[in-house]
Amino acid sequence: MSIETDRLNRSGFLIWSRTVFSSENIRSKSKDAIRGFFIWLASLLATAIIGAVSFQWLDRPIALLLHRGPHVSNNSGLWEWLTQIPNPLIPLALIAFVGLGLRALIARSLSHYQAAAFVCSLSVIFAETAKTQLKFVFGRTWPETWTGNNPSFIRDGVYGFNFLRGEGAYQSFPSGHMAATCAVLSVLWIWYPQLRWLWTIGGLAVGAGLVGANYHFLSDVIAGAFLGTSAGLLVNAIWKVSGLFKIAGWRTDAEMR
Repeated sequence: MSIETDRLNRSGFLIWSRTVFSSENIRSKSKDAIRGFFIWLASLLATAIIGAVSFQWLDRPIALLLHRGPHVSNNSGLWEWLTQIPNPLIPLALIAFVGLGLRALIARSLSHYQAAAFVCSLSVIFAETAKTQLKFVFGRTWPETWTGNNPSFIRDGVYGFNFLRGEGAYQSFPSGHMAATCAVLSVLWIWYPQLRWLWTIGGLAVGAGLVGANYHFLSDVIAGAFLGTSAGLLVNAIWKVSGLFKIAGWRTDAEMR
């Protein structure tokens, strides 16, 4: 066998090997994508069931208990302070999106933490847009009257959904604060897994504050958490395969294919 023939055979073997491994890799990723989709559907169903149980049996007793107890929603107490944590997220998301987007225009790569901040900003923007539409669709009244003389469960005995009536007095469901919080935390959960204990505590603290201050029913917070988490996971998945931006020292799936 000549040297040239041997080289051709080796070249052909390498091409065949790469084709086989590439096909197996694609099939593996397809299976992972399908599994992830069904996990999300199962989570959606579980959230709907838990939310329905909360709506029927938990929301009103909890709201009444908190109203009769040491109520701090109009003071500077712990619950009120916890509800303020998500307030800067939307303006920060817009600033990060514009700043890092301008950086991309001059073809600069992003560091790892800059990329994480960009994905977080997109997740918050998506969650904020989605929750606005969902609030209009569901039109739920708030637990308490605390702004604009809104009708509420505590003061007026108004409870339930008023579909496609989403003006100011009917925007309790889902919780936008919880959605924005979980949009960020779900991304950080993926990018910085060593601090998952911290992200978990942060999410639980904000949810406890929203319910404890009687700003939201428990089911509002549950729905907001699912919405924000979904936003973070979806935006992160799109980022991972798109290869839209270069990250210093790191390659996306699109670049490795």
